[in-house]
Amino acid sequence: MMRALPTRRRLLRGLLATSAAAVLTLTGLLATAGPSQAATQAPCDIYAAGGTPCVAAHSTTRALFAAYNGRLYQVQRASDNTFKDIGLLSAGGVADAAAQDSFCAGTACTITRLYDQTGNGNTLLYQGPGGTGGADTAATATTEAVTVNGHKAYALYINPGNSYWVNGSASGVPTGSSPEGEYMVTSGTHVNNQCCFDYGNTEIDHKADGNGAMDAINFGTECWFGGCSGTGPWVQADLENGLFLGGSKAWNPSQVSQTSRFVTAMLKNNGTTAMALKGGNAQSGNLTTFYSGALPSGYNPMKKQGAIILGSGGDCCQTNTNKSAGTFYEGAMVQGYPSDTADAAVHANIAAAGYTTTALTVGSKVSLQATTACCTADYLQHDAADDKVVIAAVTAGSSSTDKADATWIVRAGLADSACISFESANAAGKYLRHYAFELYLKPNDGTAQFAADATFCLRPGNSGTGYSFQSVNYPTKYIRHYRFTAYIASNGGSNAWDAMSSWAQDTSWLAAAPLS
Repeated sequence: MMRALPTRRRLLRGLLATSAAAVLTLTGLLATAGPSQAATQAPCDIYAAGGTPCVAAHSTTRALFAAYNGRLYQVQRASDNTFKDIGLLSAGGVADAAAQDSFCAGTACTITRLYDQTGNGNTLLYQGPGGTGGADTAATATTEAVTVNGHKAYALYINPGNSYWVNGSASGVPTGSSPEGEYMVTSGTHVNNQCCFDYGNTEIDHKADGNGAMDAINFGTECWFGGCSGTGPWVQADLENGLFLGGSKAWNPSQVSQTSRFVTAMLKNNGTTAMALKGGNAQSGNLTTFYSGALPSGYNPMKKQGAIILGSGGDCCQTNTNKSAGTFYEGAMVQGYPSDTADAAVHANIAAAGYTTTALTVGSKVSLQATTACCTADYLQHDAADDKVVIAAVTAGSSSTDKADATWIVRAGLADSACISFESANAAGKYLRHYAFELYLKPNDGTAQFAADATFCLRPGNSGTGYSFQSVNYPTKYIRHYRFTAYIASNGGSNAWDAMSSWAQDTSWLAAAPLS
């Protein structure tokens, strides 16, 4: 965003604000009330029943064993560098997101480790100082909130520069040509074409040690050998020295781009002759088998080393940094070659878990936090002095009025129920609407014009972070902050607020916990 001299409005609000160090940086909405329901069977129970037990199981969202009631992951807050383990609401249930929200209130948090639910000790640590060592950093803990079984949970939202690793070669992870299977739940909306968003078996020395040294699921739009058809992302096999869409370097015509909001991705490899790639919409439907056949030439037998990677390729990240992006909700590695029946049952279990987006649920309250580097302390709010909509800082010490001005109630879109409208939390009946492309808080006058001007469609963040809000009647324009005032703006145009500089960042918002 282009900064200018503060307006009088900005100065007045600045006098009311306390130190920016107390800025709330929570994302996601408050969890649904009530305890989570324990699962009667979870993915690792299904695998065990099929004779292919989990040797590593990781998730930030839920238990992967019906009886598991331990730690899921660890967060570290920036204000005092202390740590907290995040567990479950109940055995076999969903993550206790409220514990994270409470611990991280008023400061930033990162996810420093993902605990192994199998008891084998294959806990993933970030590849940086304080973790396994290396050049990467821990992922921000609050970038994306989702709903699982009706309860709020957080994703591990990996951006370039984030990755996780553990040496599991002595704690059950298959090595050499031993058979194994892997799955993860990821997202088709947060990917890139850089190497390599992986989950699975990798080198113990962080180096590219030759064909077959890795056996990991890859998910992204990178077309390693060229000749790909479609846009991706694709479920691929990272076997070292190549991302394989099938059993050779050639394009596999059975591959299908996986663009669903939530995606199940699977890889299994018997270590000597065969492998299979599968995937599907993690919310519904059946798995698709993209490939089932011989291992690529030069990869028979496999030479797996038994470390586990999440978020990067195997030759990372001690002196170099991860370049890939992706989202991880849950995943497991198993000993043996899982049956197709087990694969299908695990996918059905994932779909039954009810992964949905939490942000901006109709009837909920939300505060919308700017993501541009200049303005991460600022929230979208209506101005107390007039009916304009602006961004301004709100902190833990701000007045109750300022907090309420920056809190919105999500309503079904007045002009399109598939989209949303924002009603003020402290001015009932008044909605966010655009007029001459500027945003105002106005009472609903019941006209079709007002309904259209007050309706916005939820889209993935234009910058790759958070969410963007597309005007229903000007679909090239999105809610944007520009010089601290809110508009609907296109990426380039005749108006000053259509400036292309920082447009993607200025139109991307975090759905933060309601300030009031």
